[in-house]
Amino acid sequence: MERINNRLYSWASILEPNTRAQAELTATMPFIFPHVALMPDAHLGKGATVGSVIPTLGALMPAAVGVDIGCGMIAVLTQFTRAELLGTGARPLENLRLMIEAAIPLSAGHANVTLTESARLRCERLDQLASEANFWPHDYLANWQHQLGTLGSGNHFIEVTVDELDRVWLFLHSGSRGVGNRIAQHHVRVAQELCERWWVPLPHPDLAYLVENTPEFDRYVAELYWAQEFALLNREEMMDRVVRCVEAWAGVTIEEHGRINCHHNYTVRERHLGRDVWLSRKGAIDASPGVPGLIPGSMGTASYVVTGKGNRLALNSSPHGAGRVHSRSSARKTFTREQLDAAMIGIEWRPTDRFLDEIPAAYKDIDVVMADAADLVEVRHTLRQVLNVKGD
Repeated sequence: MERINNRLYSWASILEPNTRAQAELTATMPFIFPHVALMPDAHLGKGATVGSVIPTLGALMPAAVGVDIGCGMIAVLTQFTRAELLGTGARPLENLRLMIEAAIPLSAGHANVTLTESARLRCERLDQLASEANFWPHDYLANWQHQLGTLGSGNHFIEVTVDELDRVWLFLHSGSRGVGNRIAQHHVRVAQELCERWWVPLPHPDLAYLVENTPEFDRYVAELYWAQEFALLNREEMMDRVVRCVEAWAGVTIEEHGRINCHHNYTVRERHLGRDVWLSRKGAIDASPGVPGLIPGSMGTASYVVTGKGNRLALNSSPHGAGRVHSRSSARKTFTREQLDAAMIGIEWRPTDRFLDEIPAAYKDIDVVMADAADLVEVRHTLRQVLNVKGD
């Protein structure tokens, strides 16, 4: 851990100068308490550093919370061993990948044509929450209900993985899709307009904030919490579909021996150093004592099932993944399709140039990230993928 200044602590041994400068700027905001905690996977982001934990008193910065509200991970431990599911006589993994790709809409903007019964029930739950919060999600996205159970693109993925005991886990990463993004973008604009109207000097426009006990703040929090619930239920719906696909492919009913569903892009009320704060984890997970969590690598590297150690200085948080070292455009200019193919040897995936910006080399070394996180979490299981599904 490095104490950069009395308002900024870092657990990142790999920290680019522009990322450090962005975090230092965020830490200057007057309502930060007690300090910003940078996670080992920290990298440059919009509004605030991805991989940062930002506690605030009486204010929230919508851009620093992030635009993929509620993005996170879900994993299911099955009863299968690798040999039982993937051994001699098993159908080709390509068949399973194609089944998952048919069951779950992939890529930005894609939606379900019809709702499954489970998705309909989850949407009814979200409709009720929206009614209680007195807002209408259709104002943001007319077909939001049909995006429940969809993956998206970028670093979102679905995987079949195997742990160190050769047990099979199902694993996926996604968030609140188009409706969450539009909610976030709306409130970023509201905060910027209000700060401009009040002549509030800002070190950067994306650090515009909303003040507690104002109608704008209350509206943002209500819609933020709704989007976080959408993201959680979106992952549940997709995981249920993945389970059904594996059952149909293997011809055996899955017994779930554990399910973990955790956000890594969200805001919550927590108590730290004697004060109740708004804690925004932008690319970080809850690592309170004993709390289970999930830390993915990239599409070709290991992921981890962890439990929190409750590091108070780190605000009971830990990294959410590997963290980029190349932007998407830089990755496309730097790496080749041949390098991507080599990184994915032994993994069933859809081979295409479109995933070049997700090549593992575009990310920090996950082993270094996990070593940096040794004081934050205990690793319970190491997962290595045998199948990967992504959206373009």
